[in-house]
Amino acid sequence: MQTDEQIEAARKVIQQAEALLITAGAGMGVDSGLPDFRGPQGFWCAYPAIARLGLSFEEIANPNWFRQDPALAWAFYGHRLNLYRITTPHGGFGQLLQLGQSKRHGYFVFTSNVDGHFQRAGFDPERIVECHGSIHHFQCVDPCGNEIWDASAETVKLDEENFRANDPLPKCTLCSALARPNVLMFGDWNWISHRTDAQHRRFEAWLSEVDRAEAYLAVIEVGAGTALPTIRHTSERVVRSVSGKLIRINPRQFGVPPRQIGIPLGAAESIRRLCG
Repeated sequence: MQTDEQIEAARKVIQQAEALLITAGAGMGVDSGLPDFRGPQGFWCAYPAIARLGLSFEEIANPNWFRQDPALAWAFYGHRLNLYRITTPHGGFGQLLQLGQSKRHGYFVFTSNVDGHFQRAGFDPERIVECHGSIHHFQCVDPCGNEIWDASAETVKLDEENFRANDPLPKCTLCSALARPNVLMFGDWNWISHRTDAQHRRFEAWLSEVDRAEAYLAVIEVGAGTALPTIRHTSERVVRSVSGKLIRINPRQFGVPPRQIGIPLGAAESIRRLCG
């Protein structure tokens, strides 16, 4: 099937749908100007200082750095926090929000992105699952309790030349030990999950409502690759369990199960053509 035919088939699914699930990986933010960390070369282009250390994304995104070298760990996460704060979500976010709000049974978002851009674009925070947590929330490095706090008042200043975070580094609001983002990292046994757990419960409750109503569900998956397949697995699980259709948007990895729709384009262009 040619791309134009895929777009037209997807538009018909969206028009018929009574509920909308948006699932999104890093590719959703690329058209906003955010890096997607695709492969070591892509990651190192975004972070040449880490390239000089010979560290991959999987190696630097590890909570042990907050103990071994807190200034380096906070340089990486502080740079990302500052970048996400100043970057404006592209227009596709707003188009998907309008689409979701138009559906009888509404919408939900399931994303592995920690950038908070769905909230920035106006999506209801009660209708978002951030399965890897949020960089806009902090926790204690070695949890002294179960506290997660909003980090909107927190600042991280960087020595850009040496790629180090300057003192004072963020501190726990309870015990004043070092803080870290409430983001699920690799090899992470100290991530406090209750905020994300509550999001999952709301999501499953909504899916149950859609299923009981026998509502037709459109799943629009954007920019989710196979390296970390959580988003793709979630999309496919949902269309197997609830009556609906998967629309997978990915310029490279757009393959889909039988009878689903793959669109080999980027996020902003695909969403514009689907919603226009």
